[in-house]
Amino acid sequence: MSPAAIELSSRYTFFTKIVFPILWIGGFGAGSMALWASNNAPSQIKWTFLAVWAVGSLSIRWSSVRLKRVRVDGKTFYVSNYRKEIALPLGSVERVSENRWINIHPVTLYLRRPTDFGSKIVFMPKMKMFLLWRSHPVVAEIKHMVALAQTEGGA
Repeated sequence: MSPAAIELSSRYTFFTKIVFPILWIGGFGAGSMALWASNNAPSQIKWTFLAVWAVGSLSIRWSSVRLKRVRVDGKTFYVSNYRKEIALPLGSVERVSENRWINIHPVTLYLRRPTDFGSKIVFMPKMKMFLLWRSHPVVAEIKHMVALAQTEGGA
């Protein structure tokens, strides 16, 4: 772990990755179970709540739980899932993309080789106001760092 590493991830990553899914999935699941246990709730409402809970849980699983904490120093990305941290040389990134249509602008690092976290790393960058559909500035910064590392290291 490098003490000089710069945090690329939002400070809300832990909340978005761990706290929010537990609260939403658990809370909505408990509410659905309470509806099913009730004799007063119409069947249509029970099925609707169950469907919303299932779709919402899958959506949260896809968008939130996969997020990683990412830091970088001059040569290395430090990627954590809050239980384990791995170090990736900048040159191990093949390409970088982001999803501008989702409000957290998730950034994806596509890796040349699979790691303990798979072949791509998704993180939530620090929030910037008024980005709307524009690219998050961290994407250009990462692309620049990776390009430099690849030309210097021949990756």
